Amino acid sequence: MIGTMAFMGADTGARPGDADGRREAKALARRPMHGIVVVAASLSVWWPAFTLGAWGELFFDQTLMVWVASTAAFVVVAFQPRPFPHRTRRLIALMVPTLWLVLSFLPDTGDDLVIAFIDLLALVVAIAGIPFTLWVLAGIFWPGIRRGLSRRTVALGVGAIAAIAVISFVLGLNQSGFLTCEDFTLSGNSEPPGCVHADTSEPEG
Repeated sequence: MIGTMAFMGADTGARPGDADGRREAKALARRPMHGIVVVAASLSVWWPAFTLGAWGELFFDQTLMVWVASTAAFVVVAFQPRPFPHRTRRLIALMVPTLWLVLSFLPDTGDDLVIAFIDLLALVVAIAGIPFTLWVLAGIFWPGIRRGLSRRTVALGVGAIAAIAVISFVLGLNQSGFLTCEDFTLSGNSEPPGCVHADTSEPEG
């Protein structure tokens, strides 16, 4: 009887390394999600940054796409049943694209300051809107994703996304160096200012 109890106690007793092992497994399970958010955010910012460099402006579909995503995220956060950290601040931030859309309907008063503010707001919406929305949604669908994140890890992720945006903008500015006007028209885009046409002349024999 004593031997049986000793066996059962040895089998069901808490092992010192079990808790550490579970924490490590959870940390390893979260790590890929951080990378997925960074990759998805980078994919979302490169095209708006590139168009800003190549055409000198943002396309309407880019800002409207951010508005759709942020509005959907606003509804999800607002009606999230469980406690959500910093809910009010995130809701206010998710309303920024809607604010830009409302301001766009205001009649043009010719005030350069107002126009500059709306343009700046559109730039913030297009470049930062999707990454922020992705991060908020990731925190909802994977509540533990922010646990164990050091400031260095967050800084690396933000830095990677910012670097992609800056490089894409520079590539847009220098699109004539590696793209042709035909490349843009073939992909369904208009020709950006300063693009070069492909040399179709036949070499002399």
